[in-house]
Amino acid sequence: MTRIIYILVFFLVILHDNGKAQNSVQPNVLFIAIDDLNDWIEPLRGNNQTITPNLNKFCDKGAVIFNNAVCPAPVCGPSRSAILSGFMPNKTGVYGNGTNMIYTDLVKENATLPEYFSINGYHTLADGKIFHKHATEHGTDFGHWAFDEFSRSRRYVKDNADPNYVTSAKQGIIKGEKSPEFKAKAKLSWGPTKSNFEETVDYRVAKWASDQLKKERDKPFFMGVGFIKPHLPWFVPSEFFDKFDLETIEVPEIYNNDLQDILKPNGQLAFHPTEEYKWIKKHGLEKEATRAYLANVNYVDTCLGIVLNALEESGKAENTIVVIWGDHGWHLGEKLRYLKNTLWSEAVKPPFIVRLPKMDEKVYCPAPVNLIDMFPTLINLCGLPSKEIDGHDFSMLLDNPRHNWDYPGITISESGTSVLTERWHYIQYLNGIEEFYDLKNDPKEWNNLVSIKSYRETILEFKKWIPKYRVKAKRIHFPKPKNYVDADADPALKRDISKLK
Repeated sequence: MTRIIYILVFFLVILHDNGKAQNSVQPNVLFIAIDDLNDWIEPLRGNNQTITPNLNKFCDKGAVIFNNAVCPAPVCGPSRSAILSGFMPNKTGVYGNGTNMIYTDLVKENATLPEYFSINGYHTLADGKIFHKHATEHGTDFGHWAFDEFSRSRRYVKDNADPNYVTSAKQGIIKGEKSPEFKAKAKLSWGPTKSNFEETVDYRVAKWASDQLKKERDKPFFMGVGFIKPHLPWFVPSEFFDKFDLETIEVPEIYNNDLQDILKPNGQLAFHPTEEYKWIKKHGLEKEATRAYLANVNYVDTCLGIVLNALEESGKAENTIVVIWGDHGWHLGEKLRYLKNTLWSEAVKPPFIVRLPKMDEKVYCPAPVNLIDMFPTLINLCGLPSKEIDGHDFSMLLDNPRHNWDYPGITISESGTSVLTERWHYIQYLNGIEEFYDLKNDPKEWNNLVSIKSYRETILEFKKWIPKYRVKAKRIHFPKPKNYVDADADPALKRDISKLK
């Protein structure tokens, strides 16, 4: 009997030690969000003029680049809400920035991505824009409640443009000159800042992340790093504008009749040029707008480089999963608009790059994964218990980027649904408008094929992916604080994660 007891104790010790060994090698997660970034980065070659050496270097050392990834929604709040909750907009009712996910029925009961990591033994921390902010009854919701540790480098920092060079449609200013003729109901503004690089918001976020990576922890970490640029206004220091010669800037190729074949059921045109597009064309600002966006992309790449260099220098890169993602894309004149929140490729296809420890080559994956797929994939890669959420684990694509992938990329907006594959793109709006594009032969989506009989059977297959139901948007309105960005985070939003699924 004594011998049996000794044997049992021996095996219990072995099992305990194995458990500790598994925990000690559990990977960290570096979760990097970049706001309003389209495919104008060197690894995706969306614009040959772009300068993103840090992203290039990161990918060259080893990463999987998803060149057909889609966002769950084409605007900041709904996209981030889906990514971080694990539930698509039609399940939560979060279709616009006016709906706060924390008040939706599903999110009330379910742990968000960082909360789920915290529940399962990770130390979670973040700075910058990870969740979209909302006004609440007692302050501002920055998503701080979802993290063990939340920093606010953005507080009391504004990247103000130099008034001598600023361009703003709303203020009626072009290159520092103000005139009633320049004023328009458009959201565009850009120009070099009075601040130097070290005084800007995203630099401070990058510096925070760099400092955090130097620390030793007794737990694996899940670190969110949220960069706000190239979100409007396009205000960054002049050194980033100076890298692009205005005279040699090439603007995106635009088809003036691009919207003529997208019709309402009654035969009328479904879309028209936006106020931003008309303002740009009226004042001949195509080159200036293109340069401003390129300058902001180069700026955020420089900030990103601070974080990626710190990761390498920390010695933690060999045990850290890195995901770099944009919350949605952006139009720079395509489809006759300078905005986001459409269901065309420019808005639904953001950058998405993943590096696992030990990766040593750059590969491209054509599968149309959805950014919401990060949730199930990351918890699998980190050995966390599975969770019932939307999205699909794409771990197999990281081993073999050409592995079979049975799902299209679905994007849901307030007005309709986009269903995208490597070859085709189908769009269905709630008002009955439809579009269908052959991306192989028409990558710019200039020719709507929806009325051509020979494509009807193919289109029917795509229609099967349109959600059968949509939860109504649940909006709870609170007045915005006077200093919305700087207002104290609402402490009442902190949740008891032990009660969450």
